[in-house]
Amino acid sequence: MPVLNILKLPDARLKQLSTPVERFDDALRAFIADLEETRQAGPAAVGIAAPQVGRFQRIVILDCSTTRKPVPNHGHLILINPEISEWDGYEIGREGCLSVPDYTGNVIRATHIHLKAQDPFGEPLEFDMEGYEARAAQHEIDHLDGMLFIDRVVSRRTDLFRRKVYRKGRKKAEA
Repeated sequence: MPVLNILKLPDARLKQLSTPVERFDDALRAFIADLEETRQAGPAAVGIAAPQVGRFQRIVILDCSTTRKPVPNHGHLILINPEISEWDGYEIGREGCLSVPDYTGNVIRATHIHLKAQDPFGEPLEFDMEGYEARAAQHEIDHLDGMLFIDRVVSRRTDLFRRKVYRKGRKKAEA
C-alpha cells in the first residue's frame, strides 16, 4: 500500500467539489487502504479526506481514539458520502491540516452533530458525535466541499497561527 501525495495549499484542486461514491467495489476498498496508510504517515493526523490526495469523491477516514481528547468517540471510521443532518451548539477550537502544514487556526464548529454515511460496502451508518470528534468530522467533510479550515477562521490576522517546526523523532508541537 503506497503512501499517497498530499495536496497542499495553494493547490487550486483543494477547492474542487467532490462527487458521491456510486461504486462500492474492490477498487474503492483498495483506495481506502492507501488513504489510511497516508493518514497514518501524517504527523498525528486524526482524519483525511480523499480530495487531499487528488481523488474527488466523498470519502473520509476519521480516528479520534488515540488523541489527547479521545472521549467520547466512535473509534476508527470510514465514511463514504457523509452528510451532517443535524447540528447544535458551537465553540471555537484550534485546527490544523495535512494540506495546510505551516499553520493552525481558530475555527467555530458545532459541538454536536448527527452524521449519516455509508461504509465501504454501501451499508448505511449513523452517528451522534460531540466535542473533538464532531469537530474533526466537520473539518474532513469541509474538504469534500472544497473548503479548508483557513476559509473558516474569523480573522486571518488574529486567528491564524504559524505552526512550530517539527523535528524528526519528536511529536508535533501545536502553535
